[in-house]
Amino acid sequence: MSSSCPPVSVGAPRRRSAFRTFAASVPGATPSVRCVVEVEHDGPVTTVVLHRPEARNAVDGPTAAALADAFRAFDADASASVAVLYGAGGTFCAGADLKAIGTERGNRVEPDGDGPMGPTRMRLGKPVVAAVEGYAVAGGLELALWCDLRVSAADATYGVFCRRWGVPLVDGGTVRLPRLVGHGRAMDLVLTGREVDAEEALRIGLVDRVVAPGTARAEAEALAHRLAALPQTCLREDRLSLLEQEGLSEDEALALELRHGLTSLAAGAVEGARRFAAGEGRHGA
Repeated sequence: MSSSCPPVSVGAPRRRSAFRTFAASVPGATPSVRCVVEVEHDGPVTTVVLHRPEARNAVDGPTAAALADAFRAFDADASASVAVLYGAGGTFCAGADLKAIGTERGNRVEPDGDGPMGPTRMRLGKPVVAAVEGYAVAGGLELALWCDLRVSAADATYGVFCRRWGVPLVDGGTVRLPRLVGHGRAMDLVLTGREVDAEEALRIGLVDRVVAPGTARAEAEALAHRLAALPQTCLREDRLSLLEQEGLSEDEALALELRHGLTSLAAGAVEGARRFAAGEGRHGA
């Protein structure tokens, strides 16, 4: 599928596709087709670009559906190992599009199916890295929390800004935030809705890496390529063990870890150990 979005890729040309939706239109007028989510493929790395810069990448209902479709396609793509989520135009995501509430473009808020922001209820079989420039606030923060890792520009800003308008966290914010930063810190951020800069975000574990402004996407994609170069079955099974142990007793979590480990062993981990014994891959090489 060809793209109608302005170019957002960096470096060498990439295979590009787009998930499209109808833009808001005047009643009775012909709706225009525009790209709100662009998907780029660079070998085993898929970059999903949220493309509503005129709205600071706020997510309405159609955009949420496009994001969910993009990540479903990534998860089903056998050639894709790691995804990067990025917001075009200098803002990661300002949250849900409050201007769409009460209109046909409003976000879907139902107990089943996709979350209001799109993919936030999905548990993918492969990792996703958030590349954060500018603001990741309200539902945008929840999108970042949904990702496995977060690479942050040094001048990025985080926060539960929806506190100011009485809009609740319904895309995993109250669930994932305390698991990352601890109950007390999460309670502070949720109740106050205050700004969190990148330095504090790194210190409390909200983000994993802080990089120079303007380089978050490139750094996240470089990290994604490093992850994609590792043995994938073992990486994915250990990741799932981490994700699935929440709420389990220690004995249950250990049994779960073993089940995932046995899957990795059956897929060739023993051969990997033999390669190590032969001198391959030592000292991080």
